[in-house]
Amino acid sequence: MGLWLGIFGRIGGILALVALLALLVEKLIVFVGFLAFAVKAIIVLAFVLVFAVVGYLVLRTWRDSRKRSEH
Repeated sequence: MGLWLGIFGRIGGILALVALLALLVEKLIVFVGFLAFAVKAIIVLAFVLVFAVVGYLVLRTWRDSRKRSEH
């Protein structure tokens, strides 16, 4: 009886380690996916910011040129 408990104890320990390893790999995949999404979001926000700054500079230049042409 004690021999069987020892064998099943070792098998159970190995199965628990395999399950923990599988869970770790799954969580790493989710984390990498989140990081990829965060990088993509930062890139999109940077492009939106660049377009907004360029638009603001164009409008400011256009407004300044209209004021100069009126004087």
